[in-house]
Amino acid sequence: MTDKTVLRNDWTREEIEAIYHLPLLELVYKAATVHREWNDPEEIQISTLLSIKTGGCPEDCSYCGQAARYHTNIKVQALLPTEQVLEHARKAKEGGSSRFCMAAAWREVRNNRDFDRVIDMVKGVNELGMEVCCTLGMLSEEQAERLQEAGLYAYNHNLDTSEQYYEEIISTRTFDHRINTINNVRKAGITVCSGGIIGLGETHRDRISMLLTLATMPKHPESVPINALARVAGTPLQDNEKTDTWEMVRMIATARIIMPSSMVRLSAGRMEMSGFEQGWCFMAGANSIFTGERETLLVTPNPGISEDLQLLQTLGLKPMGRAEVSCEL
Repeated sequence: MTDKTVLRNDWTREEIEAIYHLPLLELVYKAATVHREWNDPEEIQISTLLSIKTGGCPEDCSYCGQAARYHTNIKVQALLPTEQVLEHARKAKEGGSSRFCMAAAWREVRNNRDFDRVIDMVKGVNELGMEVCCTLGMLSEEQAERLQEAGLYAYNHNLDTSEQYYEEIISTRTFDHRINTINNVRKAGITVCSGGIIGLGETHRDRISMLLTLATMPKHPESVPINALARVAGTPLQDNEKTDTWEMVRMIATARIIMPSSMVRLSAGRMEMSGFEQGWCFMAGANSIFTGERETLLVTPNPGISEDLQLLQTLGLKPMGRAEVSCEL
């Protein structure tokens, strides 16, 4: 058996460009080979994402229907009761999920009673024996430490796009704000979940730049979500074209090759993908999906758990158990 591909944090733009622009079948072959070196290709982690506080966000992210300034049909919902969230987590675990993610449409975490309630939610989900993840916006190092002490396994904070294209998509915060939060998460000893969205109007060079930022971090994110833009009526990007599945495959394959130990998550956009197309993404190195009883991914349509389990069975894949991964730095 050959040795594993060496983990690297010194990738150059030129190297990633060369990988990204390989003929597609050659790229997928290389990615599938690396995937098998580092992972069980038959296992897919099923993760459940629940919106615990929906809408009313002061940010202006052009893709997001939860921004208060856009006129969408998304109903604003206050922070859910703790026991209701824990009941969703129990059902998710019964359905095969090993990771439970809680999302709040906040610009940043504030030290108030709502954050105290999130801490209780984290403790409760952790006690269920699931990986518990949160995405709550920007947070300080002290807030990250509180989450870690409560048992938080992972924190999601996507780059969304390249540093160069970022201000075309969001003006209410900067790319550096994203990096600062990721650094605070790392300092607290929490694993990092960070990826991006394609289909925002960015170029191939922007996609490569985003991957370069992730792959040259001192430690690769343990999770790298690759999202296709979910077009929400009422947002500035509502009329963007559907993201081509082959573009998703290319992004997933490149991410797998340059960050071989990371979980590469096939995230938003699956509702518009056939089983065949999702199968290509798994072949290219994706080893996680988001599912849920509500058949939504935050506020956009998403396949349900029964449909996903049937797809995995058809492809000869199986749900992954809780990963025993150390958070030590």
